[in-house]
Amino acid sequence: MSVFSYELTDSKVAVVTIDVADEKMNTLRASFADDLSAILKQGRDDNITGMVFISGKKDNFIAGADIKMLDSAKTRNDALELSEMCQQAFFTMANQAYPTVAAIHGAALGGGLEFALACDYRVCTDSDITKLGLPEVQLGLLPGGGGTQRLPKLVGIQKSLEWMLTGKQVRAKQAKKAGLVNDCVPQSILLDVATKFATKGKAKPSQPKLDKLSWALESNPFGRNIIFKKAEEGVLKKTGGHYPAPINIIKAVRASVELDPMKAYKTEAEGFADLVMTEVSKSLRGIFFATTEMKKDYQDDVAKVKRTAVLGGGLMGAGIAHVSAVKAKALVRVKDVAQQGVSNALNYSYKILSKRQKRRIMSHADVQQTMNRITGSTDYSGFKHVDMVIEAVFEDLNLKQSMVAEIEQNCSAETIFASNTSSLPIAQIAEKAERPENIIGLHYFSPVEKMPLVEIIPHDGTSEQTIARTVQFARKQGKTPIVVKDKAGFYVNRILAPYVNEAANLLLAGEPIEKIDAALVEFGFPVGPLALLDEVGIDIGSKIAPILEKELGDRFKAPDAFNRLIESKRLGRKTGRGFYKYDKKGKKVDESVYELLGVTPSPRLNKKEIADRCVSLMLNEAARCLDEGIIANERDGDIGAIFGIGFPPFLGGPFTYMNKMGIENLCSQLATFANDNPVFTPAECLVPAETAKPELEVVAEAEDVIETPTEAVKTEEEKVEAEPEAVKVDESSTDDNLKATEKPA
Repeated sequence: MSVFSYELTDSKVAVVTIDVADEKMNTLRASFADDLSAILKQGRDDNITGMVFISGKKDNFIAGADIKMLDSAKTRNDALELSEMCQQAFFTMANQAYPTVAAIHGAALGGGLEFALACDYRVCTDSDITKLGLPEVQLGLLPGGGGTQRLPKLVGIQKSLEWMLTGKQVRAKQAKKAGLVNDCVPQSILLDVATKFATKGKAKPSQPKLDKLSWALESNPFGRNIIFKKAEEGVLKKTGGHYPAPINIIKAVRASVELDPMKAYKTEAEGFADLVMTEVSKSLRGIFFATTEMKKDYQDDVAKVKRTAVLGGGLMGAGIAHVSAVKAKALVRVKDVAQQGVSNALNYSYKILSKRQKRRIMSHADVQQTMNRITGSTDYSGFKHVDMVIEAVFEDLNLKQSMVAEIEQNCSAETIFASNTSSLPIAQIAEKAERPENIIGLHYFSPVEKMPLVEIIPHDGTSEQTIARTVQFARKQGKTPIVVKDKAGFYVNRILAPYVNEAANLLLAGEPIEKIDAALVEFGFPVGPLALLDEVGIDIGSKIAPILEKELGDRFKAPDAFNRLIESKRLGRKTGRGFYKYDKKGKKVDESVYELLGVTPSPRLNKKEIADRCVSLMLNEAARCLDEGIIANERDGDIGAIFGIGFPPFLGGPFTYMNKMGIENLCSQLATFANDNPVFTPAECLVPAETAKPELEVVAEAEDVIETPTEAVKTEEEKVEAEPEAVKVDESSTDDNLKATEKPA
């Protein structure tokens, strides 16, 4: 059944409604080319004045092409045919004798925007949900339906490269200013305005809206060569060469201005076909499917969380309050022991919203309306009817238990108490509660407004309703939640600790600081482990380490040598010194740290060996987490690691990576390293049954195990970018949780 329905108006304008049956989103399917051809022919037969395409969905135009089509492309030639089919369909639409108009409300992304680009005119609504973009790079692909050819002619080379290389989604007013759309109007008159454009005749070619400098660069071969050279240098610096899609995008855009159209479109199609076959794209598409599938979990029909309260006005509490008010549009009450804490939380949101207002993303009225949803106090006034209370205070069990008692006294019997603890078992927090079924863990990563992951931790007594309501609220906040088992470190911090521990052990063994960090960045992490410790705050890990060691054993023991760093006030970036020195010019290795730790730099491993040692411990611990039921499945383990600690997306996550490298190969690698340090002994679940027991006995009998410094780190991507960038971490004055800040790609 066709996704297009055709209606002819009195003015001889055909209004074509796009509506994929039984789907929430419009996507371009394999049959769309034939359906479009039939609709265009009908327009010719009716001798129409023009044709308007509008969506039958309430919140999207066309969200993109159906990614599942790519799974049917078993060969490069199959993928090439998909691109060429799409190009031809859009070429046919662009060359009709009558004008075509895309009336856009909601998302017009990927193939959806390429569809609109092939129309003569584009009109969009000024709604917040209207976003336009070509985000194929996030799937390891390039726009294969003419996007790399048409977009530069509308908005210029530099802007089109910026948008395609980052997968940026452009808002309506930005699109109008850049020349991507012809008009931006209220939704109520969208069809009327689009119909008027349809009576104007075919659109005449126009030049991009460029400033003088951009025009000077883009209007001649010498200037364009500078643009493309700088773009390639920037891409390689950001991606480390791990992602082939950006380079192919640059190549296709360059073809659009240097080659004749036939050769340029062929360059795009061939680049698309090559990328579809890469392991990088397969991994990134796997992440896309995994996150889509996760949205189907916990879809119970439960009461929505509309009123929330946050305990603690530090950076973490302020961030939680912000996303609750802005994304989830909930009423938020912030409580802090001091009025200054409340003021800080309110100011935190106001600064973020003010920046959005300056960029004309929000109006002054929108800012005020959002701020009106956040209030605060130093007592429990206003708490009686809140649906959920989220605490973001110090990592102290007694303090958190007292918070539970006070909430149960001051809130309703249905109020959920969600703890933002990063390491304390939720069962311990709930053990004195009168209503333990309402207690749950809700572990955010800082800065909350940027980091997409949250860990949701029910204890054995948490009700299913509490879990479902918390998951749904986290999604409303714009987060990707994973439900994990209640055990110290949960999942993200638990797999990160051994990774960071081994980096510290390598330093104590004489490997240079910069070499260790460079090895893991080259592997694909956004930042090296020692630099990350500096960003987190070395003292933060020292507070969490004993909790992990007590609950999980000696392999999480922190080396005593790091107490010297804390004693000497080397806490990382926040004190200006850690493993690195920090000043206005940036950072550089602090050579005096070697003497303090009693280390003489003496490199003996290459970068691959360093990366293999650190990463193998992370993989080993991830396998244990799956075996113990800390995570429900490999999918959640991959998503948690990518969104939580920046595990290289192009590798697909720790479990996808393990499966690709082979479990036997991983065990062999671990066993080799275990000859020097029994902490590397492969997890029992990885080893064949006949050999698992002896290896485990070696660990049990060893008394001289070289153990790991513990650090619980929170870091993640805002979305799976094509070029994952570095993370930056700081500490709140009222919260001992680890804070991570992501630089946008």
